[in-house]
Amino acid sequence: MLAIADFLKIVWISFLIIAQNDVSGMLKYKILAVFIVVIYFFQPFFIANGGIGADSLSYFGIAADLPFPETNLFPLGYPVLLRVVYEFCNDYFLSSRILSLFFIGGILGFSYWKKFYFRETVLLFTGKTLFFVFIQTMSEGPFIFFMYFLFYFLHEIFMKERYKYMYAFYAALMLICMFVTRYSGIYILLGFIVSFGMIFNRIKNANYFKPLLFCILMSGFGVVMYLLFNYLYFGSMVGENERGLPSSGFSIYTIRNILGLFNLVNPFVGLKPASISLPSMIFQFLIFILDIAVAVYFFKYYKKAKEGKLNFFHIILWTTALVYGVSLWVSGWFQQIEEMNVRMMAASNICLFFSFLILYFENSDSDKWLWRIACLFFVFHTLYNLKDPGNFLRNRNIIKPQMSKFTGKKYLYNDEEDLVTITTYDFPVIHKSFKYKHTNSQKGSLKENIAGSLNPKIKWLLNDTVQDKSKVLYTSQLKLK
Repeated sequence: MLAIADFLKIVWISFLIIAQNDVSGMLKYKILAVFIVVIYFFQPFFIANGGIGADSLSYFGIAADLPFPETNLFPLGYPVLLRVVYEFCNDYFLSSRILSLFFIGGILGFSYWKKFYFRETVLLFTGKTLFFVFIQTMSEGPFIFFMYFLFYFLHEIFMKERYKYMYAFYAALMLICMFVTRYSGIYILLGFIVSFGMIFNRIKNANYFKPLLFCILMSGFGVVMYLLFNYLYFGSMVGENERGLPSSGFSIYTIRNILGLFNLVNPFVGLKPASISLPSMIFQFLIFILDIAVAVYFFKYYKKAKEGKLNFFHIILWTTALVYGVSLWVSGWFQQIEEMNVRMMAASNICLFFSFLILYFENSDSDKWLWRIACLFFVFHTLYNLKDPGNFLRNRNIIKPQMSKFTGKKYLYNDEEDLVTITTYDFPVIHKSFKYKHTNSQKGSLKENIAGSLNPKIKWLLNDTVQDKSKVLYTSQLKLK
């Protein structure tokens, strides 16, 4: 395993190579694509928790229960994929990394093979969203993967004269796969329906009207069938009985959610401190101002879409992005979900960013500044993610032999939340220091994530409510040097 310093050297040298504008044409995008695959795959090994969080443990747990799942809190799509790969490698963490590599390579390889906006697709991976999604173990990975192919099939419906119903069939299949991967996929379908209604009168005589209608009807049927399966097997549609109640009333978190919603337009900057202190909120408002500026800039290019053949394609992307983002925000008033952050706004951000990139290259003679900005943020995201570096495989190798002593445990609980680890950052030039609590670097959380990934049959607990404590594995029982 490379040391952190060696990894940073590689990143820096990579940046010097790919940022040179004298690299000709498509070659620089091919070089960048290779570095994207390598860095996306290996970076989690240099993060303390390896990209594993609480939701990851739930996905692992559902996968381990297959073919007899015990919960529909999350849909079965991602756990099924994890279980399939697990049968070959016998390790859920490794399964998640293999899947991530497949998704990344699949998107880039398909784009290059089909000549489907390869430059634009590579630049998508320099943004905040794909970087965050594909280094974490989360269902957004396959969700974005299916959405990218949804873009392709919708694009072909508008651009190709033949096989429109075939493309419509595959587009519907992608929408169904998105819903089976994340329940929020229904908001993508809702956005598609809203955009279809907006352009109804303008396309009702076009040769792609019926294929688009067929796509909506087929995908809607698939979603209803999966909801019916959930209801008959689990007794609920989307695991609504297992979700917590939302926070009530207007609060500072409402403001943070609104700011997070507006951040869906920003392709590169998505920093959101966990603190609700005054300096943190001021910082968030500065990001908000930047988001507004980006939205205005993007909209100038969006207006140029009226002059091209893909006008309705861009309308679908923009409308879907807005409907998805607002729908998620509204749903937070009725159920307990995460704050509006990079993860929650992932689909919306990719819709807008992809639309912008297509229009940018259609209307600009030079990619010099966009290329430089993309390379800069690609390196920034890589380095920022290592602001609190760790060695996941070392931590895992420490915990792994200890797990054999707890084979009879059925539950896992972090009883070390009071043991807080603070990271101090020193700035020698201004002689100031900054202290920050990294959530994923807390020892109790690290032990919980590693133990849960090693034995997903152990169900993690949010609260220590099990009466028989002998069935609970407490993180304090595990040693992490």
